Amino acid sequence: MVSTKKITPKGILDAVVTPPGSKSITNRALILAALAQGKTTLTSALTSDDTQVMFDGLIQLGLTLDWCPEQCRIDLCGQGGRFPQRQADIYVGNSGTTARFLTAVLAFADGEYRIYGKPRMHERPIKDLVEALNALGGNVAYEAEEGFLPLLVHESQKSNPVVRPDQSAKRSVSISGSVSSQFLTALLLAAPLAAEQSAVEIQVLGKLVSKPYVEMTLRMMQSFGVTAETDEQFQSFQIAKGAVYQSPCVYAIEPDASAASYFFAAAAICGGSVTVQGLSRYRSRSSLQGDVAFAECLEKMNCEITWTDNSITVRRPPERPLRGITVDMNSMSDTAQTLAAVALFAEGETEIHNIEHVRFKETDRIADLATELRRFGATVEERQDGLRITPPKEPIPATVQTYDDHRMAMSFAIAGLRLPGVVICDPDCTQKTFPHFFEMLEGLHTESTV
Repeated sequence: MVSTKKITPKGILDAVVTPPGSKSITNRALILAALAQGKTTLTSALTSDDTQVMFDGLIQLGLTLDWCPEQCRIDLCGQGGRFPQRQADIYVGNSGTTARFLTAVLAFADGEYRIYGKPRMHERPIKDLVEALNALGGNVAYEAEEGFLPLLVHESQKSNPVVRPDQSAKRSVSISGSVSSQFLTALLLAAPLAAEQSAVEIQVLGKLVSKPYVEMTLRMMQSFGVTAETDEQFQSFQIAKGAVYQSPCVYAIEPDASAASYFFAAAAICGGSVTVQGLSRYRSRSSLQGDVAFAECLEKMNCEITWTDNSITVRRPPERPLRGITVDMNSMSDTAQTLAAVALFAEGETEIHNIEHVRFKETDRIADLATELRRFGATVEERQDGLRITPPKEPIPATVQTYDDHRMAMSFAIAGLRLPGVVICDPDCTQKTFPHFFEMLEGLHTESTV
């Protein structure tokens, strides 16, 4: 029997929150620390299903890690890209970052590995990444259906890379940017392992989706001592021969901007204000995460935004109506579901476009989002790359199916803060990235309790 969670409505909000550490940053930092030489301490690290499977995978590979969840600290002793355990079956759950990042770094390791996950992870594409890795000298094969997990990673063939005839001093490879930015990120993270004897050049084919996540990767690689040269369009990347990761000793992880979007949305939907600490796009403390721009979407919907060196506040006076907007969410697609929940309470239509790639996430986030919005009485036009949402005059309380998608659960839970009777099915799916989400939601203060 599937568990459920009934959401308790709130009044006008007056709250300050600090979301847990970023999943995207934590998993990148774990890989980078593993590839660096020496000990790295990660502070404010996220404890969740997605980071746990990455942690467990690195343990299986023979690395020394010490995780203190109470202090949100991880100590990791990297061995310069070498893995003591040369054979392992690695379970990645439904974590796209773990599956893709580990596949990339193990493609250049000396060992025999199997990578597998949940059934939905076996439906998510990985062919573009596998082909690029093999072109650089990796040796990755499919256990079953071509293009999908499970994968068999064999001892690398780095001595026989594919090299363009006119670029004998450089290994060149192309990869599609249209399905997932995680493919490019995985390739970038692993590139120094392939650059021992020659420089590596990566060309992006087609339009790159979720560009801010690639910017995050590049900035984090720099923090660990490797610079990838690129052009303004992010279509070409160069990693120098002999590039080596170096431990920064201590690396602090930002609060998760995608998680912050739910609390920004809470202020928009309920009225009042919510301040999220630890994030900013202000001066030198600019966030690594593109999803902080979600606050700007709410500003266009008639909210007030205040940026400081170390916080973002979203405020909507209760008498000020929300207004529908048209927005390209390609660069912050993980917050599209959050915006859709806000759109239920806006005046006029909201159009979200340029997010076709989210059909390949934990679920088909366009089709299933349309289904759940209709339960609330919205009229929804589903398009290949997005949605047009016409809100109902009065939203209808609904029982929300979550499709084992943490973002579906969290987005529609915010609607329940204003609309009595909203029930979330399988609330435990939020363990993937935000285990204490419902506790934090219930703890939001209102004007009458502050």
